[in-house]
Amino acid sequence: MPITPATATNSPSNGAAEPILLELVDEDGVTLGTAEKLAAHQPPGQLHRAFSVFLFDERGRLLLQQRALGKYHSPGVWSNTCCGHPYPGEAPFAAAARRTFEELGVSPSLLAEAGTVRYNHPDPVSGLVEQEYNHLFVGMVQATTRPDPEEVASTAFVTPAELAERHSRDTFSAWFPTVLDAARPAARELTGPSAGW
Repeated sequence: MPITPATATNSPSNGAAEPILLELVDEDGVTLGTAEKLAAHQPPGQLHRAFSVFLFDERGRLLLQQRALGKYHSPGVWSNTCCGHPYPGEAPFAAAARRTFEELGVSPSLLAEAGTVRYNHPDPVSGLVEQEYNHLFVGMVQATTRPDPEEVASTAFVTPAELAERHSRDTFSAWFPTVLDAARPAARELTGPSAGW
């Protein structure tokens, strides 16, 4: 894992697992403090900073990931390319690039901000709540993915029509439709009108 100021302070040096802290925010995205990751997702949920990445190939297809079955939250469901939480004090852009590399083994060849979206999505299976102020990013991927099996069960590139067909038969994360809709204008600008986003 690349060492940054954020990861250096959040990576245990003695081999013991340290609690993962999230950045709590107000409705305007202003930092209020921190909370342990699992505690922040317990009902009713604490509003915290998050990010969602949407990467496209040269044909304008969206890279989806199926979350690993061992994930504590929403295991086995399909979702956008990458999503997660910045460490406290870590810029969302840096966190998005870091986690994309950690989960998928690729660095985006282009990554651009695509706005923010605020949502509250309970997960009926786990009982956890996604109460998030989410920073959105769109970009391009040109390298072959090398997913970390602890994080990602599978990947797929899809057109909008293929996504609709897959969405009708497979289970997707509760937040996926919300973040995709919010990122669509930036996705259209990136991929052009012929891609259909």
